Amino acid sequence: MEDRRWISTFIEAQAAELGASQNTQSGYANDLNSFLDWAASKGRRFAKATRADIEDYLIFCDTQGLAKSTRARRLSSIRQLFRFAYEEGWRDTNPALQIKGPKQDKRLPKTLDESEVDRLIEAARVTGRTHIDRVRNTCLIELLYATGMRVTELVSLPVAATRGNPDMLLVQGKGGKERMVPLSPPAREALTAWITIRDEAQKLAQSNGKPASKSLFPSRGKAGHMTRNHFYLLMKDFAVAAGVAPAKVTPHTLRHAFATHLLANGADLRVIQTLLGHADISTTEIYTHVLDERLRDLVMEHHPLSNGSQRAK
Repeated sequence: MEDRRWISTFIEAQAAELGASQNTQSGYANDLNSFLDWAASKGRRFAKATRADIEDYLIFCDTQGLAKSTRARRLSSIRQLFRFAYEEGWRDTNPALQIKGPKQDKRLPKTLDESEVDRLIEAARVTGRTHIDRVRNTCLIELLYATGMRVTELVSLPVAATRGNPDMLLVQGKGGKERMVPLSPPAREALTAWITIRDEAQKLAQSNGKPASKSLFPSRGKAGHMTRNHFYLLMKDFAVAAGVAPAKVTPHTLRHAFATHLLANGADLRVIQTLLGHADISTTEIYTHVLDERLRDLVMEHHPLSNGSQRAK
């Protein structure tokens, strides 16, 4: 029970002091409970855990076939727990301090080309059982592609932030950090159309004794707004209707497309970092793979030998 209290107290502190989201809290809980179960099976306690214990656990994770990214994330959670325990005086040492995690394989993010995005947007316009569903779906995908928001940021948008036909939206990102994102004309048009229909539906609900929703995309669920999973499944429907491979299409893929297409058309990497809400430019630099193609096209277009001609001797 003491070890479980360590975990719950640590997670509560992350939420209170750093504004950790519900998703982040759940991630910590899953990672740390996995370590706790393994430690308990070996008769080991957090208060007495050693560097060798943590390294043995990472070896165990490797033998279970867990991906490098999963092992690295679990080690990060363990590091933060023991750092917290050390700072709180629960331990005299931090056994995770010098442990190195698995080196990550650099993989390019999955993305979509511009024609595929256009097809997805057109598919969203005609996908849905009712006219209300179709207008909402159009608004969802137009906003996502126009802003590059994370899916949680999108589905949890308060309607108050979108009133008045704004040119920009104030988005609350990870850790409660706020940023401004601009809206494209198609996104503004889709947003205006959705708010009109949404407000009419809300007035009807209120006349039937139901409370008004503060969410842009209301839902009867516990969260009060559309869930990430619901939108994920909608994206798969859009993909099928658009003739795009469903395996390629997720809300996060469209976020990648937003960044990739901006960079390919000349946007500054620092601007993209700000729009995506990345704390570190190194996170944004993964998109520089598109620069290779752009530079190659520039050389082929402007170099005197690119068309096969020979320089005069």
